[in-house]
Parts: sequence; structure tokens; C-alpha cells
Amino acid sequence: MTVNPDYLVLFFTTTSGASGDQLGSDEKEIVQLVWQVVDLATKKAGQVNELLVKPDHVELSEECQEVSGLTEEALTEAEALEEAIEQLNQRLCAEVDAGAGNTFYLCTDGQLHIRQVLHPEASSKNLLLPECFFSFFDLRKEFKKKFPSEGELKDLNLQVMADCILKRHVKYYVLSHQFSFPEKVNDKFETGTCSKMERVDDNTVIRARGLPWQSSDQDIARFFRGLNIAKGGAALCLNAQGRRNGEALVRFESEEHRDLALQRHKHHMGTRYIEVYKATGEDFLKIAGGTSNEVAKFLSRENQVIIRMRGLPFTATAEQVLQFFSPACPVTDDSEGILFVRFPDGRPTGDAFVLFSHEEHAQNALKKHKDILGKRYIELFKSTAAEVQQVLNRYSSAPLIPVAPSPILSVVPPPTFMPPTAAVTGVRDCVRLRGLPYDATIQDILVFLGEYTADIKPHGVHMVLNQQGRPSGDAFIQMRSADRAFLAAQHCHKRSMKERYVEVFACSAQEMNIVLMGGTLNRSGLSPPPCKLRRLSPPSYAFPHGTTVLPPTAIYPSQFLLSPRTLAPTTAFYPASNPLYMNYTTYYPSPPGSPPNISYFPTGHTPSAGSVLSAPPTALIRMQGHAPSHAYNSGVKEILSMVHGYQVSLKYTHDCIIILM
Repeated sequence: MTVNPDYLVLFFTTTSGASGDQLGSDEKEIVQLVWQVVDLATKKAGQVNELLVKPDHVELSEECQEVSGLTEEALTEAEALEEAIEQLNQRLCAEVDAGAGNTFYLCTDGQLHIRQVLHPEASSKNLLLPECFFSFFDLRKEFKKKFPSEGELKDLNLQVMADCILKRHVKYYVLSHQFSFPEKVNDKFETGTCSKMERVDDNTVIRARGLPWQSSDQDIARFFRGLNIAKGGAALCLNAQGRRNGEALVRFESEEHRDLALQRHKHHMGTRYIEVYKATGEDFLKIAGGTSNEVAKFLSRENQVIIRMRGLPFTATAEQVLQFFSPACPVTDDSEGILFVRFPDGRPTGDAFVLFSHEEHAQNALKKHKDILGKRYIELFKSTAAEVQQVLNRYSSAPLIPVAPSPILSVVPPPTFMPPTAAVTGVRDCVRLRGLPYDATIQDILVFLGEYTADIKPHGVHMVLNQQGRPSGDAFIQMRSADRAFLAAQHCHKRSMKERYVEVFACSAQEMNIVLMGGTLNRSGLSPPPCKLRRLSPPSYAFPHGTTVLPPTAIYPSQFLLSPRTLAPTTAFYPASNPLYMNYTTYYPSPPGSPPNISYFPTGHTPSAGSVLSAPPTALIRMQGHAPSHAYNSGVKEILSMVHGYQVSLKYTHDCIIILM
């Protein structure tokens, strides 16, 4: 946009920290504002004006004191930034006689005074800047237009430019130059879509890490206030479970703004510092790019606020969603403003995105977080266009079951941990705890659940460990009924345990088994390496007999010796036409199924006649070296202590003790 200003205001800022090329990189506050008005018509410059600004923390660096000559005592009587900006604007308008229609533009030495100092601090203090601070001239760029052969733009400063003008004997450069194309500072972030076919410059993208999980694209734009983010250029990253992982990819309008963004490395968003690194255009397209026409049509409505719904009943309809939000939160275009997320075969995932035309409507909608729709509570989150693309891409382009390479693999059939009927019913009679303190114990969980502790099944607390054998922060609780599990999830969700809130969800035994055996509850892909599980208490469960792992000939007919020996499993080959993923290490969940008692006795097998057993035991251990005459004074108490909690009986022979389990 071409302009023809009447006045030019030379503007300069000083912070309590670094100066020069590092100005604003240390997040220090403004302590001084200096300006001078130049009348471009009469070629006359006014007097130099100064305003001192009192920062929240009056502590000046040595560099600041040396360059500016300011002292901490001088700042104690100064005005705060908000009052100083207002006073500056009033004095400028009066000096240029803005009431008579005269126009003026700021002119700074480089970009830092406006983009890296004034706008970021005003944003962090929730200050509204006058309109004059959103357009300015960069003296270095204007100098480069006049003298294109005078070095690189990044090497220019006031001294270099002054020396060049004196060397060339160019008088009144600032007064005679035509200032027509000012720099613009975007006052708001524009949402939009991005196609995977779009070309994105690698030199315009950064990766921000350490974001609060509840942050939105508007929060990211606010963190980078003063820098121009491209339309739809803020993309929050999701993890394998579809949740935000604290990272975002941001695309700027130019390489210059990207470089300025890198200087905000470890600046703060609230109480968290944010790491900023270089990224590539390919990284950005992986997150924000989309190919679905349905998504493009949904996101084509500009200036809409997007809300994500999670946990919808699979039978939920658009009419039910509209009724859920009515009447205080009207959805944009009614049912056209609702996008259900589905698997490739058309089945619903339980997620949906909803558009609202006003921020006020969206805020009212968020107040319905955890309200009930049907028989399920619904989670609501503020979302972004990039998140819509990611979620739709993950569910629509990935197969339901990831296909592994198909070599012939020798595998051991996994033991059956739960009765088949419980695995397929899908009754949500279990509770999942997420976000537990890493030092949480069983007693802590029982205290946390309070009155619902009485509804826990015997030995029904299962804490999940990660691959290194450390607590993962997750646990599963088996409840006596689905109703009690639902009530426990409702009343205990986000209660605090050791200064951390814990999320509580109802789930089924099948879902619990998926996680306990190393998988995840999402269908978009395999989880990281499976979790090991801590054995919490002796089991009192009766496990069904699974398929035979060891041939009967490898088993003693009437007893299983607890002595080390190599027992090769049978080999089952899966043809290449039926590929599958598998865990290559056996992980036994709690309640544990001990290797001596799972699938070692084939169905229908009975010990030979004359055995000490009349029926096949669940497990049998032979301990040699204990004569009956010395049994009660040679360690039986220790033996019973070893198998404490198991239903056992002892049989004595002439040279050993046999433990029946």
C-alpha cells in the first residue's frame, strides 16, 4: 500500500537489558521512549522528546546504564508503560496537528524497536497499542532502496549509514527521500487451510516446543506478537493418541520474521518458557496440510471459532449436537457447521468439530465441558484448523490395523488372560487413572477413590510401568459393576493426588487388556514398546486354559519341577497372506499368570495313576531336600510366607515337599 505521510516520527526505545542487535532478545522491559518529529513538507526537524518508563522490575543491566545513562533512581518516579504510551500518542497528535487531517508514520532503525520490544511487551501486559504502532518505516530498508550496493541489510546501522551519506555528500537524506511503502504489523492472526500440494519455504518455518497443553493457535500468535504469521500458519502437533503434545509448527510471511522468531527462544508464555527451533516446509505440511474436500469446505468459513468434541456416543447425530449447545451457543450454519470424524469404513470415532461465529458463543459452549449427551460426558476443547486436518488425516488415511511386513515369523501363542465372554462384551466396568504421581502407591489410589474403594474387585488394581520398569502414571481399576465405574469416573475425575490432578475415565475390560498387553486405545497405529506391569498382590483368579504352549511330552505327567531347564515352545507359522503385528516379549499383566500355571497342561490332560494328585492342579512345585521329619523345624513357615496369599496345600514325600497351587 502506497502512502504519502505529512510527518515522519523518528522513534527509539531502550530496555533494561541488551541493546543493539540483541535488543529484545532477553525479554527485558522498556525503560525509555525517545522520538523526534520531522516535517516532510518544510524539511524541518522538531525537538527530541523523551519519556521514562517504570518497569515492573527496576533492575538495569550494566550495558543499559552505559548506553542510556539511566539510573534506577530516575525510574522510580516514572510512569508505567500504559500511561507512557498514552501520553506519547497524545503529544504526537498535538505536535503534528492530527485533528487537521495531517498524517504521520513512525520510522525506526531496524525492526527490533517495534516488532521485538514494543509489541511483545504490550501483549504480555494486555495493553492495546494505538494504530500508529502497526505501520512504520524501517530506516535500514529505505536506505538500502537508495543505495542498493552498500553492503548487506543485516550489517547496516546508524553509524554505517551516516558514514555512507557523508562519503557520498548526500545532504538531507531523510528529508528528501520518498517514504511510500511502510512495514505492516498484523493486528490479528488469520485462520485458514493449507493444501499438501502447496509449496512452503523451509526458511519461513519454526518449531515451538514446551507449549501448555491447553494453548490454541491464538495463544501462539500472541506469543509471536509483532511478527507476521502466514494465514493458517500456526499448527499444533498431536501425539499418537490424538492429544496435543506441547509442540507447534509456525509459518511466517518471510525469512526475516522467522529469524526474529528464533530470537524468542526461551521467552515465556505465562510461567513456561518456550523453545524455538528451525523447521522445514515438509514438517509443516505433514501437520497442517490436507487433501479432503469435506475438510476444506468445512474450514472455508473464515473467522470462525472451532470447538472439538471428544467422547460422543457412536450413535450421536447432528440434531443431538445442536440440541446439546442450544440455545445459548448457536452453531454456525446449523448442521453444516458440524464435522464428525469417522474411520475409513464410515464408523464414528466419537470426535467432532463444531464452528461458532463469535468468541462469546464459543466461550459459552466451553462451559458445557463434561456435560452429558446420551449417557456419556463430553469433553470440549478449543481447536484449530490445523488440528482438524491432523485428526481427519490420521483417521481417514491410515488403515484401521497397521500392516506390518510379512515375513514368516515364529511366535508363541499368548496366554489367555481373561475369559472370552468378558473380552467381547465391552461392558465399561473398569476405571482408568491417568496422570498419577510417579511415587503413587496402592494406598494412595485407595484413598483417592474414597467411597468407591469398596467396589473394587479383589486384586483389581493394576499399575502400568513403562519399558524401563518405572511408573508410567497410568493405572487400571476393576470395579464390581459398570454403574459404579461410571460414578467413580464422574466424581473422581480431576481430583488432586499429591498436588497433581488425576484424570479418571470409565473403560471396558477389553480396552484395559489392550493397554496392559502393550497397545493403545486409539486405532490409528501401534503404540510405543509395550508396558510392563507391576505385580501388586497374590492372585485369586482362575484363568481359563489356553492353547498348548509346550507339547505334553515335555511335561512331567504328575509334577512340574521348579528347576531351570530349556523348554522349546511349539512353532506356529503365520502365512504371508495374513500379516500381523505382535509383541516379541511376553508381558504378564496383574493379576499375574505365572509361567508354571498357564497353558502347560493341555485340555483334558490328567496325571497318571499313582500321582499324588487326583485332578490336574493349577500349578505344582517340587522342592527337594526337605525330609518330613524335619519339615516343621526346617523352613515350612518360610515356604508358606513365600506363597502367602495363594491357595496352596502341602504334600510330603520321603525326600521332598510338593506344593499344590
